[in-house]
Amino acid sequence: MKTILKKYILPAALLLSVTGCKKSFDELTQNTNLPNNVPASLLFNGVLNSTAELPDGQNEVYDQYYLYNYDYYGNNRYDFGGGDNYYTTLKNVVEMEKQAAATGGGAINPYEAIGKFFKAYLFSKMSLEMGDIPMTEALKGLDNLEPVYDAQKMVMLQSLDWLESANSDLGQLIAKPDGFGTGEGAVLKNDIYFGGDLKKWQKTVNALYVRLLLHLSNKTTDADLKVTTRFASIVNNPSKYPLMESNADNMQYVFLAPNNFYPMNPNNFGQSGSRKNMSSTYVGLLTTLKDPRIFVTAEPARDLVDKQKKSPTDFASFVGANPGEDQGTMYNNAGLQKYSFINRKHFYSTYTGEPSVQIGYPELMFNIAEGINRGWASGNAETYYQNGIKASMASYGIPENGTFTAYFYRPGSTSVTSDANYDTFPITVAFNTYYNQGAVKYEAGNEGITKILQQKYIALFRHSGLESYFTNRRTGVPTFTTGPGTGNSSRIAKRFKYPDAERVSNAKNYKAALQSQFGGNDDINGVMWILK
Repeated sequence: MKTILKKYILPAALLLSVTGCKKSFDELTQNTNLPNNVPASLLFNGVLNSTAELPDGQNEVYDQYYLYNYDYYGNNRYDFGGGDNYYTTLKNVVEMEKQAAATGGGAINPYEAIGKFFKAYLFSKMSLEMGDIPMTEALKGLDNLEPVYDAQKMVMLQSLDWLESANSDLGQLIAKPDGFGTGEGAVLKNDIYFGGDLKKWQKTVNALYVRLLLHLSNKTTDADLKVTTRFASIVNNPSKYPLMESNADNMQYVFLAPNNFYPMNPNNFGQSGSRKNMSSTYVGLLTTLKDPRIFVTAEPARDLVDKQKKSPTDFASFVGANPGEDQGTMYNNAGLQKYSFINRKHFYSTYTGEPSVQIGYPELMFNIAEGINRGWASGNAETYYQNGIKASMASYGIPENGTFTAYFYRPGSTSVTSDANYDTFPITVAFNTYYNQGAVKYEAGNEGITKILQQKYIALFRHSGLESYFTNRRTGVPTFTTGPGTGNSSRIAKRFKYPDAERVSNAKNYKAALQSQFGGNDDINGVMWILK
């Protein structure tokens, strides 16, 4: 028996050992303690988190909402550096689509449909910031390390087509939820925005669709883009293109304690609460219009209230700093309490603040009102305009008719969390009284567009990233002020530069893109195609 074991069993074992070692380098270096494939749902959650544009950053300075008065924390200059780089996130979008297909998702599935939305969202945003960008040859990894730049027109056209397709795919998935795959890849999970509600995703797709068409307002004669035709189709065919119906449909990032704090909260109030002050671009517009939203978003300048004895609920008591002001002067004036600070109760008193809207119902209402005003579709622009104003006010708890309470932080207090440290004032509002002011009530023509855009600017305070900057760049509304504090020879920059890595890793195509657009210079004052 022992002889048999030695002769037959042992050599067989040795043979298995030898053949088992013939593995590829990739197999031998694989860490079996880590997952080799990330499920589509996990990739999806990562995409949602990595694309959220949150408040208390430089974007709201470029939007002229809120200004740094202390140079240690930042400045208010338009000396733009590189724009956003979403290519890593976009690679995850592509991988998400692949994983969904590999795990039971049909040719049409929630991940591929929403993947089209994010491709449109992120490629168009990078293009709006910088101009021409790599798109068709991007995201190929080692297969193409030097992608050519696509013309901005092609980026926008492809983005519109992605959104058209995403709307169609989501419509089919909603109509026949069990008809497109049966595995993990057919079920949307880890959705922090809408909890897997595909109807709300479809509405968001179409809200972005309308937003991009408004960005193309200078290109309505371009036969390839079909701006006005697309706009009319969306607005006048709600069964095919469902649209947001209220703030409940907002694509918004909700902050949760104790894991995900609002950027401004009781923990950092002592460090940053006075390092920024309100901007006159925003505050001045609100006070001119006698807009009650000022009582929720800002506080009166304490110098006017405490020393000059003005009423804290007088619109004249709210003062923003000129964004063009020298920062040293702004710092001194802020220290003397000559400017309004952001409302501590609304923004600092809790750890969850307010939801950060990425794409919202009020913006959509104003975008549709603008398009109808421009003659792109039939409809009542004034109704959409009013809906936008009402929804914006409602988001701050301001009733159409009635009373709400204004909270102003009492100087010398040591805690923003205690209601005892706030002076409170009843504010009575009546929507019709506000709306019937000459500077607010809708009218046709260019004056009407100006009013629509002013109200959109107010509604987007602290929301939607650079949308207010993009709108100002496209239309000049509202008027952005400049001066020593804004740098760039007192000009509002027209674009962001390309990321520094492009100069080295994709030099040939980078230089070609600059030559075709901006005379060979990565010029922040260069005028990109969409603005011409």
